[in-house]
Amino acid sequence: MSQQAFADRLGKSKSWVDKIERGVRRLDRYSVFREIADVLRLDPDLLLGPRQPPPTAPSLDGIDAVRAALTRYHDRPQRTVTAQQASRQVAYAWMAYQHARYPQLLDALPTLLDATHGTRSLLASTYRITAAVLIKLDHPHLAWLTADRAVTAADGPTGTGTATIAVAQALRALGHHHLALTAALTATDTADDPAVRATLYLQAGLAAAGSGDRRNARDLLDHAAALADRHASDTDPYHTDPHHTGFGPAAVRVARFLAAHHLGDTSEAIHRHVHAIRSDGWRRLPPEHRAAHLVDAARAYLDTGDPAQAGQTLLHADRIAPAEVRSRPAARTLLAQVIQRGPAAADVARLATIVGLTRQP
Repeated sequence: MSQQAFADRLGKSKSWVDKIERGVRRLDRYSVFREIADVLRLDPDLLLGPRQPPPTAPSLDGIDAVRAALTRYHDRPQRTVTAQQASRQVAYAWMAYQHARYPQLLDALPTLLDATHGTRSLLASTYRITAAVLIKLDHPHLAWLTADRAVTAADGPTGTGTATIAVAQALRALGHHHLALTAALTATDTADDPAVRATLYLQAGLAAAGSGDRRNARDLLDHAAALADRHASDTDPYHTDPHHTGFGPAAVRVARFLAAHHLGDTSEAIHRHVHAIRSDGWRRLPPEHRAAHLVDAARAYLDTGDPAQAGQTLLHADRIAPAEVRSRPAARTLLAQVIQRGPAAADVARLATIVGLTRQP
């Protein structure tokens, strides 16, 4: 059925139908759904789709529950799981994080913090997961506190090094790039795991880029790249990653993009983005890592005045890890900016509606 034929049967204009199909105009009355269903000879509920609660960003209640768990110094619930069970729970939490299941993970973290208390390595790992989620959900101050506790709880040089990765990430989120650089470089002196040491160099390079230190950023990322190539020749870092660094050649390519973007080299950043997503190791990165990069790439496209490509890049991120777009405040703000630059493509407008955003006039 053509748009004109459908409009005639519905008693609407062809322009009205076109705007509905492109997502420029919203269908917000059930009576209109019924009229459309009558023309198409369908059940109205089929057009409305399955009834689901509207997806929203994680509530403040979840953050408050994590904060409360972090302040339980003495009055902790009695531990009811064995160390082995707690270890499995931590492994599951890492998997949930790598698949960007932030709302579910946020709900599970208070119990996990209690379950791992008393086992230093597990507690340090849990603190590190917690800090990573808090950074995603735009609570960098609480993330910094949690990352600092991860360092305190860590056992041995490798544990301290992995915890310092979280510290550097939190400091960068707070805008303290010089402190992040110092923390990461100091930890490289004692980290004995190649992937951990290389990830610290990568964090240091990003911190240097964040402070505008172009030469230092390039040198540090070059050093991380050399370690990545050396490490990849010995083993596959994407499948042998006991410390959950996600490090490897593709991670370095993504970091080079982000460094260029931080330094204001937007055209170079987009070139590096295209190169990164076409590389062999791209699909081996965890879904969280890939989707987070795509959100950053969407920001770069928007900075170049290309909201259409920014919107499509956000859709790509949403297909890989929906919560990376729908739960992160930074991604939701970016999507709102894309819509405001409109008119947006129908699928981008649909995504904005799903996450509760409306196009501003």
